[in-house]
Amino acid sequence: MKGQRKGEPCCATPAFGGCKVESLVAVDDRGQMVLPKDLRDRAGIKGGDKLAVIGWEKEGKVCCLSLIRVEELSTMVKGVLGPLMGDLLPKG
Repeated sequence: MKGQRKGEPCCATPAFGGCKVESLVAVDDRGQMVLPKDLRDRAGIKGGDKLAVIGWEKEGKVCCLSLIRVEELSTMVKGVLGPLMGDLLPKG
């Protein structure tokens, strides 16, 4: 991705710098929605791919939802927990 540092998750953009409205989707009676094909193609999302649904709350209500590839989320968690765990482990 342009301007992205190697090994940095694509979701690590500061203060919504890379965010934009990509599409509007409807939720059906079963709670399902369809991501538009052009968006799936650009994001490389295929049937069977796993996405984490991240919610932000404000005043006790979910106000924002975001989809993140599980692989990207794993990278983000390792980036945060790795140094933390290194600080907690006894130095030998």
